[in-house]
Amino acid sequence: DVANQVGQTPQGWNGGVFSMIQNLSETVVIPIAGIILTFVLVYELIQMILEKNNMHDFDTFNIFKWIFKTFVATYLLTNCFTIVMAVSQSAGVINGNLDVTAALADLETQLEAMGMWELIGLWLETNIINLCMWVLSIVIFVIVYGRMIEIYLTVSLAPIPFSTMANREWGQMGTNYLRSLFALGFQGFLILVCVAIYAVLVQSIPSSGDIHGAIWGTAGYTVLLAFALFKTGSLSKSIFNSH
Repeated sequence: DVANQVGQTPQGWNGGVFSMIQNLSETVVIPIAGIILTFVLVYELIQMILEKNNMHDFDTFNIFKWIFKTFVATYLLTNCFTIVMAVSQSAGVINGNLDVTAALADLETQLEAMGMWELIGLWLETNIINLCMWVLSIVIFVIVYGRMIEIYLTVSLAPIPFSTMANREWGQMGTNYLRSLFALGFQGFLILVCVAIYAVLVQSIPSSGDIHGAIWGTAGYTVLLAFALFKTGSLSKSIFNSH
């Protein structure tokens, strides 16, 4: 289920939230970003004129270059929602399925060979592990769903950092935003890798024929999975040098 959730696009994950974020971005944030973009471009034009001695030593090509930059910046701003949604999508190309039925085919035979007190102990053991696994499933749920909420929040403000990318001084905001967006997108890839590794590890546990070892081994690997999922966010941000 984790692989399926992470593999969905933001639009496919929840269409209602996606529509709300898109409407908020287009009706509220883009007008604000348009004001910021106008300020940045006018500020750059004034700087360009002053640097050339109030147009006494001015190359007219710089005007055409400024117009072209304005066109590109405006195009990016008006299409920024489409761009950032494409970046933030992560495809579920990694298979993390578990074939529990095949792995525990001889479970009934092992249980029939046990005594009553051993079965009672196993029952208590499985109830404890069941509670721990339930808690861990909630932790994994929070990590996976929290990442998608973070994508929605990041995308909703995309026009503002995009509006600063036309200027060299202000462009650091837009550059760092793109790094953060790439980090979010590739965090999904790291989550899928963690789930695929977990699937391989868990499938190899029951083959030993020890039910107690299989139970505790599965619980241990699930704890390891939750810890690894926690680390995917910081690892992805460190790779893209975003903060």
